[in-house]
Amino acid sequence: MDAPLRPRAVLFDAYGTLFDVYSVGLLAEQLFPGQGERLAQLWRDKQIEYTRLTSMSGRYRPFWELTRAGLRYAALRLQLPLDGAAEDRLMNQYRHLSAFPENRDVLAELKARGVRAGILSNGDPEMLGVAVRSAGFADLLDPVLSVHELQRYKTDPATYRLGTESLGRPPGEILFVSSNCWDAIGATWYGYTTLWVNRAGLPVEQLDTLPTRIGTSLRDVLEFFPA
Repeated sequence: MDAPLRPRAVLFDAYGTLFDVYSVGLLAEQLFPGQGERLAQLWRDKQIEYTRLTSMSGRYRPFWELTRAGLRYAALRLQLPLDGAAEDRLMNQYRHLSAFPENRDVLAELKARGVRAGILSNGDPEMLGVAVRSAGFADLLDPVLSVHELQRYKTDPATYRLGTESLGRPPGEILFVSSNCWDAIGATWYGYTTLWVNRAGLPVEQLDTLPTRIGTSLRDVLEFFPA
């Protein structure tokens, strides 16, 4: 039996993995006291649900539009008075999500070790560009790949193929990192070496597939690339 391929490059999911999608809860709490956490959670859940619904139905809409639609649904579901000003503030906050604190050090260390690191995300190119620049990661991430050109969302196999085509490597030589277990499973099915960053201590998806490894921090990425 052939030995497994060793990763030579790494691709990160963006939202939830590099950027904390629940950091919008701080502003949401200011706008709607006592409801910020619930709003952020329901907003995220509905955003992902809409990507699946539109992708599977062949009715693609850009991620930014689905993010806004998810926010509007969450506010209606929680009976919150979301006016235009509050909506704009929350959406602008989504453009500038907080990065997890360990990320810069990990990305800088990967660069120092000669490991190419990029992004493969559901996000629109403009959204990703703003988020990467806002976090100060522009010199640490290349390529920044968006599914937008395909008009399909993960976990469609074609979306994961963007990474192998861009990097010119077989999937086993690319480490795909996501904090979303469903995303890590989809990438595993495609053939990537995978790391699920399980920051919240959640159970694994019950689909008879495990990521290559499960970690709790982005620092676990460095174990795949010895200094």
